[in-house]
Amino acid sequence: MEGHSEATAKEEEEEEEEEEGVRITPQLLKATTGEFALESILLLRLQGRGIAHLGCLGDCTNLEWLDLSGNAIAQLGPLAALRSLAVLNLSRNRVSSLEPLASCRSLQSLNLAGNLVSSLRALRCLAGLRRLESLRLRDPLARLDNPLCAVAAYRDALADMLPGLKAIDGERVAGRGSELYQLCRDLDSSLGHGAGGGAGGGAGADLPRAAQPWVEAGFWEPRPPRRSSIMEEAYRQFREVLQECRELGRRADDTIAQAERALSTRHDPNSFVF
Repeated sequence: MEGHSEATAKEEEEEEEEEEGVRITPQLLKATTGEFALESILLLRLQGRGIAHLGCLGDCTNLEWLDLSGNAIAQLGPLAALRSLAVLNLSRNRVSSLEPLASCRSLQSLNLAGNLVSSLRALRCLAGLRRLESLRLRDPLARLDNPLCAVAAYRDALADMLPGLKAIDGERVAGRGSELYQLCRDLDSSLGHGAGGGAGGGAGADLPRAAQPWVEAGFWEPRPPRRSSIMEEAYRQFREVLQECRELGRRADDTIAQAERALSTRHDPNSFVF
């Protein structure tokens, strides 16, 4: 009973704080964007406004890019109506539940650094977002994270739960650049094991294994440029057009020179004496 009372009191306290904060209104949106119709708003920046309640934000049905960083937002209900939203920045807020985002089918990039996400369970609602490629829970440069970030190997678990992700916390885990990311992780792991072996060194310690290359032979060699018949044909046509332009320019210069000579040989009527 005491735990239930404490939870209820905490919820009431959050609701009171939310009511004390700024509420998004049509007037606020129109003054910020200069748009008369909320449906016309495609990009919206509302960072650091002290916003606690999203209000009528769900009426911006065509919104594609939204920055709500640095506010006091805890409830995301109105965002469920934003089916066209592709980029969402919620860093430095009070978000712990992400259920409304499950309806944002177009979402590609989500920044949650500096919130109250405490478990992987809170992120399972994002599994249905097939276009989601980038998810940030931690930003070391801004010193922002979530309680979940204290869990060891949370990134690996997150990558398994959301296999479509290409970047987690700004680091590539799939696609271009992921090989370098994995190489750095392997190097860190190797250094960690080496330090552990040195600390526990003794007569029975295993001898270090021979160094192995990190990448295959020839990995760093420059690759020969690929020949493309389409590109070669385009270059050939470009050279022909360029040659024609030069020829036209030469003819124009000749014509101008002839005109100037013809004009210079004409007698000035005022020069005759009667």
